[in-house]
Amino acid sequence: MTTTSTAATVHDMTSHLPEGKPKGEGEEKGPSQSTVLLQMGQEGYRYVHDGVHVYAVEIDGPAIARPLKGTGGLRQALTRRYAVKTGKAPSQGSLTDAVSTLEALADVTDPVELSLRVGADADSPHATWLDLGRADGQSVCIDPTGWALASPPDGRGPLWRRTRRVGTMPMPERHADGWEAGLSLLRGVLPVSDAAWPMTVAWLLSALRPDIPRPIAYFTGEQGTGKSTAGRLLLRVIDGIGADLCAPPRTEDDLAVATAAGWVLAMDNLSSVAPWLSDALCRTVTGDSIMKRELYSNDDVTLLIFRRPVLLTGIDIGAVRGDLAERMLPLQLEVIPDTERRAERDLWGEYRRSHPHILGGLLTLAAQVWERLPEASQQLKSRPRMADWAELLWALDDVTGWDTLGKYTGAQDELIDDVLSSDRVGSTLLAWATSSVTPDQWEGEVAQLLEILPAPLGDQHWPRTPGALSGRLTRAAPSLRKRGVDVARKRVKGRRVVTITVDRTATR
Repeated sequence: MTTTSTAATVHDMTSHLPEGKPKGEGEEKGPSQSTVLLQMGQEGYRYVHDGVHVYAVEIDGPAIARPLKGTGGLRQALTRRYAVKTGKAPSQGSLTDAVSTLEALADVTDPVELSLRVGADADSPHATWLDLGRADGQSVCIDPTGWALASPPDGRGPLWRRTRRVGTMPMPERHADGWEAGLSLLRGVLPVSDAAWPMTVAWLLSALRPDIPRPIAYFTGEQGTGKSTAGRLLLRVIDGIGADLCAPPRTEDDLAVATAAGWVLAMDNLSSVAPWLSDALCRTVTGDSIMKRELYSNDDVTLLIFRRPVLLTGIDIGAVRGDLAERMLPLQLEVIPDTERRAERDLWGEYRRSHPHILGGLLTLAAQVWERLPEASQQLKSRPRMADWAELLWALDDVTGWDTLGKYTGAQDELIDDVLSSDRVGSTLLAWATSSVTPDQWEGEVAQLLEILPAPLGDQHWPRTPGALSGRLTRAAPSLRKRGVDVARKRVKGRRVVTITVDRTATR
């Protein structure tokens, strides 16, 4: 999408004014501080907005969109430039007037897309970019021919948005022995099982693509397997050594703020998942938008749109709802023997030294996988949920000889049993429908089914009304279908009618 710079507009307004500089006694008074700041703002920056906020991009500088206010923003940059030029500090009122004028002028331009940490390429649908978080704008372009360092001021690469959570990454380095040797350095400090290692690599690769949904990675293992440390190790491959896990959010607004501020949404020690959080996490990995009233406004709104990689630790998969379970990617951790535990300073010291080669190995593998992605869409005959993720797994297997697609499909099948075992309605209906005394097809009202199903003794959460049972059937239906029990509901003259069809060959 094209943008229009405000530089010419502001210059036309201020070209008749003399150069701003300190005046001695008896000299003609020069332009006001706000006018001088306005000139500096139009001479050094162009202005864009993403439909919500206005940003300043340094002319002939790196493709980094600075916020107008706050740490690292335009207001600070103008203060510094004014102080260097005049030897004086500008007044806060002059800064406010200048920044507000520039913001108003930028609002007439078309919105542009800003990228956070990972972005697409304007010229190639098969290339992606990784922001290293450096002040000079050095980024990595990954395409089917390989990867290279570049600063994209020419509009080919993304226009980066920076937040405090976008930390600096090391300059990636190619290992002399190939990508396997580079990633083996991560394998040496990350205590995942042999079966989980390929899926771990697959999730990291998916985090380098801005345009696909991907499953929620979660570390599972008994006490003493280092789930929190493993989460930090994996997170920092993509988000830098300063990135850290966050506490579970308490509200949807808290989740939206955390998601908008960084690339990977990583939460630690998530012992339970509330229904609202389960729904929000599902939307976060597949693409979500949250509409809120704009601050200090009665009738305008702010729209937050995002799709993020999600990493969790400490979760009990048996306690999540079916729609979330279908989006989960379990990564099994192994117990660390006491004789092999290391001090934190030694672990992170080794990680810092290895990080450039770990990142270089991941980028080299990514380029080879990107090369095979176009063929994946032609080769795959059937796809699980999140088809783009399945195509990436196929391409990864084609490059490495692994079986990540088969293992992912098998893991998803195992999750069905975990989900049903934790869902009293689903497990009770499965047992009733597959018993020898139940016909292959049963039809009746939901109220009748509520009377037929044996309620577990002492279960306070068992549905007491037909409406409550109908809602529980909706959540359990996808898992039941994969076990050969199809639940179809309809309304007939105001009555809730359910038809249960059993495929005996699939339930054996």
